[in-house]
Amino acid sequence: MSAVAVHGVGTSHFGRQPGRDLIALAEDAVREAFADAGVTDVDAVWVGTVFGPAGVAQRVLRALGVTGIPVITVENACASGTTAFLEAHEAVRTGRYGRVLALGLEQMSTAFAGAITPEPTDPEGRSGLALPALYAMAAARYLHLGAVTPEQLAAVSVKNHAHALHNPRAQYSGRYTVEEVLGSRMIADPLTVLQCCPTSDGAAAAVLAPAGRGSRGVGVRGIALRTGAPWNHRSPHVWGHDVVRDTAADAYAAAGLAAAGDVDLAEVHDAFTIGEIVTTEALGLVPAGDGGEAAAAGVTALGGAHPVNPSGGLLSRGHPLGATGLAQVAEVVWQLRGEAGGRQVEGARLGLVETMGGGVSVLDGNACVVAVLEAP
Repeated sequence: MSAVAVHGVGTSHFGRQPGRDLIALAEDAVREAFADAGVTDVDAVWVGTVFGPAGVAQRVLRALGVTGIPVITVENACASGTTAFLEAHEAVRTGRYGRVLALGLEQMSTAFAGAITPEPTDPEGRSGLALPALYAMAAARYLHLGAVTPEQLAAVSVKNHAHALHNPRAQYSGRYTVEEVLGSRMIADPLTVLQCCPTSDGAAAAVLAPAGRGSRGVGVRGIALRTGAPWNHRSPHVWGHDVVRDTAADAYAAAGLAAAGDVDLAEVHDAFTIGEIVTTEALGLVPAGDGGEAAAAGVTALGGAHPVNPSGGLLSRGHPLGATGLAQVAEVVWQLRGEAGGRQVEGARLGLVETMGGGVSVLDGNACVVAVLEAP
């Protein structure tokens, strides 16, 4: 067994890019990752995508000259990219391959005009329950319990859009007020458009190999994957909370961490503002019921005690499903190397990545991946 490090990362720009196909997006990410790692080839590739056509992995890699090696495509909803990252990590850790590429890619702008179409074979999908509505139900529950206020929900959007001002690859950025966020177009009550991630296209990649090969390698301290357990009206927490909590516990144990407070920054799955609040609580970054207050008080902002989503998160960077997890990995790698520019978390040594995807009836999320990365 080998300790594993990320030796190179790369991404495309994120945004609506219907004029650029998946090959062009993947080329941006892979070429940058290879150059960053100082390599020209790998022994195997894992590719995460949700809506890519059959054979998309081989198609984009053929265009890049990456052929004749094992290529495996994985789909795990929004956690597809981080699932590819986890599998690439395991392939290196166990000695199956010496150097592996993890690639995530998605082109959403040509597939959907609005929210992702619900799956009609699920009862909720048949009734038209799209993901914005599912997250809105969680927000309504928090509001009902007094665990968050509308202003605290909006504070997450204010924070992440401000963080993205320093991220040239992000789809959106800006200095908004809480009032502007709450006054933007309603999507799924109580979530307004500025509280929802945008439709986005993009790709992201990482090159993994045994640790110790070069001084820039960011170590994978611990990583875990879970699928959600059965969840219904009797569950004490909102949808998605428990699978994040349990996956994080596995990752912390693998990393030898006593608690989430040991990490210096986190990139989490903030597809909607309530998602970041629930996730920071489930990860243990803040106490239960304090997620909204922490966002409003600056605890999770740059310069705060627990910086969350310095990249701008999904709300600002965009959410091309298969690419999102590896975009989060790339951000944490840049942070741990001190290469994040105006959004740099000073002195960062440990960074956390959390991606959770869902939508399958009865389950508390399709999949969740949590990884802890360590500075060189």
